[in-house]
Amino acid sequence: MSNDRKRLKVGLAAGITAFALLLTGCAGGGAGDKPGASGSAATVAAGVDTTTVNYALPPNSTPNWILPIGVAGKMATHNSSIAQALWSPMMTFDGSKGEMKLDLETGIADKMDYAADGKSVTFHMRDMHWSDGTAITTRDVEFWFNLIKANKEAWGGYKEGRLPDNITDIDYTDDTTFTLTFDKVYNQDWMSSTQLTSIRPLPHHAWAKTSDEGKIGDADRTAEGAKEIFAYLNKSSEDMASYATNPLWKTVSGPFTLGAFDNAGKTTLTKNEKYDGKDAAQVTTVNLLPFTSADAEVNLLRSKGVDYGYIPTSLMDQKNQFESNGYQVDPWEGWAVTYMPYNFNNPKLGNTFKQLYVRQALQSAIDQPTISKVVWKGGANPVFGPVPQDIPSPYLSEAQKNNPYPFDIEKAKKLFADHGWKPGADGVLVCEEAGTAENQCGEGVEAGTKMDLTMMVQSGSDEADKQFAAMQSSFRDIGVAVTFDRAPLNTVLNNTAPCKADSAECKWEFSYFGAAGSWYFPAYPTGERIFGTDASVNFGNYSNADADKLMDEALTTNDPATMQKYSALLAEQLPVMWLPNPVYQVSVIRDGMTGTTQDPTANFFPQRWGWNK
Repeated sequence: MSNDRKRLKVGLAAGITAFALLLTGCAGGGAGDKPGASGSAATVAAGVDTTTVNYALPPNSTPNWILPIGVAGKMATHNSSIAQALWSPMMTFDGSKGEMKLDLETGIADKMDYAADGKSVTFHMRDMHWSDGTAITTRDVEFWFNLIKANKEAWGGYKEGRLPDNITDIDYTDDTTFTLTFDKVYNQDWMSSTQLTSIRPLPHHAWAKTSDEGKIGDADRTAEGAKEIFAYLNKSSEDMASYATNPLWKTVSGPFTLGAFDNAGKTTLTKNEKYDGKDAAQVTTVNLLPFTSADAEVNLLRSKGVDYGYIPTSLMDQKNQFESNGYQVDPWEGWAVTYMPYNFNNPKLGNTFKQLYVRQALQSAIDQPTISKVVWKGGANPVFGPVPQDIPSPYLSEAQKNNPYPFDIEKAKKLFADHGWKPGADGVLVCEEAGTAENQCGEGVEAGTKMDLTMMVQSGSDEADKQFAAMQSSFRDIGVAVTFDRAPLNTVLNNTAPCKADSAECKWEFSYFGAAGSWYFPAYPTGERIFGTDASVNFGNYSNADADKLMDEALTTNDPATMQKYSALLAEQLPVMWLPNPVYQVSVIRDGMTGTTQDPTANFFPQRWGWNK
């Protein structure tokens, strides 16, 4: 969605250290660094309840998952941020304090050391306790690892060869110390920010059972037992109506407990008075408020019913109105890319999407600079490839930076015409020259195939609606018809999953879930989870052996040239349709509120929010 002036404590490469300096310029502009947001110059307006913070969730972004093991379709950032507030991770790697780095205060570990040969890392855990008074130990780490290992295919964070596959041994030295041994030496930037941050001790003494009335035991130490326990926990997490009452979710380690959760998704976090870590909550209550539209949120913001909210970029020209009403306006920039996956396994158009010239033509028909400036009011920037490019970094290639497919309607028309497509009676292109010759439609594209596309698009964003109206017009100019299937974000994500061509759920063609950015990276922006062959969140089933090789190499070398080659390759190959990358949101934060430095990876840390006294 920031970064360092900085000396990272886990052996980060010089390249990312330089990147940290650049990225700090983004995070340093966070609300937490501005007078009136967290500085002593701010005063709390009369009538503000300083025991409570009301935070607005993005439109149609309703919390719908509580188990701190994400699964496909439940990986939205707000779900993970809520889970992290309830169950502390081992550690985090984020920019929530103004610089992107390892944060050992947020979690349970107080020490983390890589071995000199880079083949292992040792954690030491703080003396912390679950909310029921039970000590947090390495048995809780083992419980998490056993669940992940036995259920890795269901875990949204899994890709073959990565965690847990890349851990060859775990030595639980004692109740507070454990060592992970890797199958080879990895880039420590990547290992720390994408792998080790997943480790989250879970309450073995409360969750190691297979039913509500089941007995706690060591069944997780067998694959079958771990599967049965996970199935039980997974099913419990699907029952949203019971979140606030289910005893499972009351045993927490984080700075908050779950105070309430209603059918609309309103979530109340209550300060965990038993929390004994280093990141205690600053207020008694945080209300996370869901909205069906940005208009509904803005109306409540204008009436001061929200302390930490947002406005659509279309209202940036009204910034002074909010500032005069006692708020700071601060865009929340993201270390992200925005895109719309092609479903390469779609039974009707998958083979068409596999033709590079088709993707080139469609990309050339999108006027990203104009859409960014006019539709998003400058609150978005064009995306030309797989590496975040709003902030300079050593990973961005010149090929991506320079935009290999600028807006060019005539080029798009020619690409189709040169490959055997001709307009039908309604003006929509039809494949008339089936075959694999250079002047034909391509392998698997049948004669009569029509360029009539359906795009599944998240609802609730006026800017996204206008963006797609502009795209629809441009596509019409090149002979491509587009209709839209709009739905709330959770519905879009639930219906966007990697699939086989013969499966019922594989009918989707395109999916857009990027009104606040599609994919937020950790500090090291490798793309193996979203573009790697058979990756769990490679929604469109994209596969490119050369890209896979570069992504693999990027995990074992500190040379940024590998990432630059990857950047250039996928900028040219178009695994997805690149689209303007919006700021995560234009935040509007009440004067006197503290702890609001905005993490570029889009996580939020409600325990930091408070008020000047």
